Amino acid sequence: MPSPTEAFLAEMLPRQTAAERAMHNGNLEPRVALWSQADPVSVFGAWLPIRTGWADVSDAFKRVAAQFSDSREYRFEVIAAGASGDLAYTIGFEHNTVSVNGKPTTYTLRATHVYRRENGEWKIVHRHADRPPDEPGPDERLGGTHSR
Repeated sequence: MPSPTEAFLAEMLPRQTAAERAMHNGNLEPRVALWSQADPVSVFGAWLPIRTGWADVSDAFKRVAAQFSDSREYRFEVIAAGASGDLAYTIGFEHNTVSVNGKPTTYTLRATHVYRRENGEWKIVHRHADRPPDEPGPDERLGGTHSR
């Protein structure tokens, strides 16, 4: 019998990976479907200001998805994970080869997600992602300035 963490990962990671691949092809709907729309939700993005509340979070997703296309690879490398009751988390690296504003690029982000079980289904309620110290800065990726 799988542990709660193993069961959580088996259920959630394939769905999350598929949603992120879709997002990196400009389709945000699968990502939206994985997120709780019940506050509190938050995103501490790699290239965007901190967002809290579903209205701000979903707006950020729309802005980011519009900049991505031609996803050639997306992989989430899990470093640590846990699940207990109705809460879970993952910590890992997101490896991505995609076009950002039409320019092909490859990058890695450190990413932490927090999940809450709602009506029997896991939903993401928080994401924090940033670039490892040796990765290029946000201005080189999304064509804007990084602000909080």
